[in-house]
Amino acid sequence: MGFKTEKELIQEGYRFVAGIDEVGRGSLFGPVVAAAVVFPAEFFLKKKPTWAGEVFDSKLVRPTKRVELVPFILETAADFGLGYATSGEIDRLNIFRATRLAMVRALDDLKFRPDIILVDGYPIKDLNYLQRGILQGDRKVFSIAAASIVAKVFRDGLIQLLGELYPGYQLNKHKGYATRVHYQALEELGPCPLHRRSFKLYKERMLIK
Repeated sequence: MGFKTEKELIQEGYRFVAGIDEVGRGSLFGPVVAAAVVFPAEFFLKKKPTWAGEVFDSKLVRPTKRVELVPFILETAADFGLGYATSGEIDRLNIFRATRLAMVRALDDLKFRPDIILVDGYPIKDLNYLQRGILQGDRKVFSIAAASIVAKVFRDGLIQLLGELYPGYQLNKHKGYATRVHYQALEELGPCPLHRRSFKLYKERMLIK
């Protein structure tokens, strides 16, 4: 993971480069969360700090290491924003539109408008920003990887708190994803108000057809 993409954009005249990524899209429970992170241009033009070498796709970084990295990311960032779409919005809009909504809200949460946005995957449709979609961007582009870590730590912390409200689902273990333990809890308890009813909540059948 290097600074190549950001350096090239800075050399082209883009100073305010935002990396954006989302987490929770495949979960059966709770919101999808997006983060947008902007580092100062000067950060990419000097020697990379030690902690930056550990920034990578949040799914491949140990949970304890993700938590350790967030303070470094946020203290260094020139700006960052968070956005989410609720389980109700996911059911109403579908997961793809809800993910876009979470990303737009993360961008709206920034204090300053980015010159360009770097998105993990494909560009965000119908968005009035200059942007570039990068396949597997969270493994190639530092700003996107940093955003993925911030979003992941925020969402995991939120799910941990919600797990105290709905203890029977053992959300602290699987963060709402489709595991055997989660499916067993759904069979025994049924869905709670924050489960996504448009998703396959039972392994052998849909809740809503």
